[in-house]
Amino acid sequence: MFTRFVVHKNDDDSGRRQGLFQALADLESEGRLQGHHQDIYMELRDWFRHHLKQPSSFARAARPHAKKVALSWFKDSAVEHIRQMRRMSALLAEHDVPVDVLKTKRPGYIVYEDEHQVAAEPFSDTPT
Repeated sequence: MFTRFVVHKNDDDSGRRQGLFQALADLESEGRLQGHHQDIYMELRDWFRHHLKQPSSFARAARPHAKKVALSWFKDSAVEHIRQMRRMSALLAEHDVPVDVLKTKRPGYIVYEDEHQVAAEPFSDTPT
């Protein structure tokens, strides 16, 4: 099973719902994260920078748009990463940004994979 956290705002590149990293970055750029909330965001952002690889290359090199349409999903084994995402969810909830947690066995055509996550171009029946 794979897990993805999303908000209700669509991403301009993929046309799918935004993930939490993008949603929190938007709040920060809008100046809506202040004081303790800003500190929590920075702590979470730094934790993920140190504990989660950012995909740089994708398996489907022939598809130049793969990076724009591929969605990231956590593996079930990424327990600590998912726990940290729940902290992000709580921070967004405090700013009236609802978060949905999606689960699937079929995230799509996997174009990237590491120990904690996959990035996949969604199938037509993949929840997004």
